[in-house]
Amino acid sequence: MTEAMISRVADAVYWMSRYVERAENVARFVDVNHYLTLDMPMDETAQWRPMLEVTGDLASFAERYPESNQRSVVQFLVFDIENPNSIISCLRASRENARTVREAISSELWRQINGMYHTVRNASHDEAIYDEPHPFLETVKEGCNQVTGITEATMSHDEAWHFARLGRMIERADKTSRILDVKYFLLLPGVDYVGTPYDKIQWAAVLKSASALEMYRKKYRRITPKQIGSFLIFNRHFPRSIHYCLEAASQSLHAISGSPHSSFTNVAERRLGRLCADIDFSDVDEVFDAGMHQYLDYIQARLNEIGEAVFDTYFSLAPAAIADGFRSNA
Repeated sequence: MTEAMISRVADAVYWMSRYVERAENVARFVDVNHYLTLDMPMDETAQWRPMLEVTGDLASFAERYPESNQRSVVQFLVFDIENPNSIISCLRASRENARTVREAISSELWRQINGMYHTVRNASHDEAIYDEPHPFLETVKEGCNQVTGITEATMSHDEAWHFARLGRMIERADKTSRILDVKYFLLLPGVDYVGTPYDKIQWAAVLKSASALEMYRKKYRRITPKQIGSFLIFNRHFPRSIHYCLEAASQSLHAISGSPHSSFTNVAERRLGRLCADIDFSDVDEVFDAGMHQYLDYIQARLNEIGEAVFDTYFSLAPAAIADGFRSNA
């Protein structure tokens, strides 16, 4: 296999996995926010606008939708093919990347991704979803989880598998940081709500968004912002914490290059290793003292730099149609 072909396969598998993870996270955000509207009746714009902040698509949404109510936000984040971060767009991009490298993935994995895309596309005209999106979003989340399981069970754990895990973990770390960020700045109506039942309901929703509520409850008795921050940023064992995701991504990067974990042979490894070290030597008190938003903004900026370095190191030889046609910023 030529170097260009290896680069093409690595690029496609990386983005195949990353886009599925993005679709799952969007489904989780929308689902939890829908239930928040039932627990905390409030102005629709105030309730749904933060979902657009999570994905960084508020400006794009405002260009084509007059108001951020449940129907318009569900349409934009789930079925809008012009939104590159919508569920249908992510699954379309994942499917296209998978199609180009079917020789490198299992037939079971291809069928799962292909089937998920068609399921979402066929559901786009179902009016019932806009009023009660939960059953459909559960289907999306379960389908994305099955992609991860099939990847684990049917692909050799070689370089292609490591690129798939690398993409999934970088995307997951980014979305966990955005879950925390949007709650800290946008979901709480005002300082008077701090410590109230409304505040606790919203922090519980943050944990649900990361599928973390049950595991958090096993570790902590009470829901507090600092303990939630500690769990979702620094926990070494929960698979959606930022720390866990970055360590897993680092393991895959070193497996791909063959370099020892304590060293680096390229810019991607150096940047990721530095970010892992920063988290290793920080704690939640330091984060809150410096400012949660500032810390999470730092994490997101570093993740974008790591993604750029991964591209420059491994994918720059990929054909333009693959390298540029199905990629968007995290």
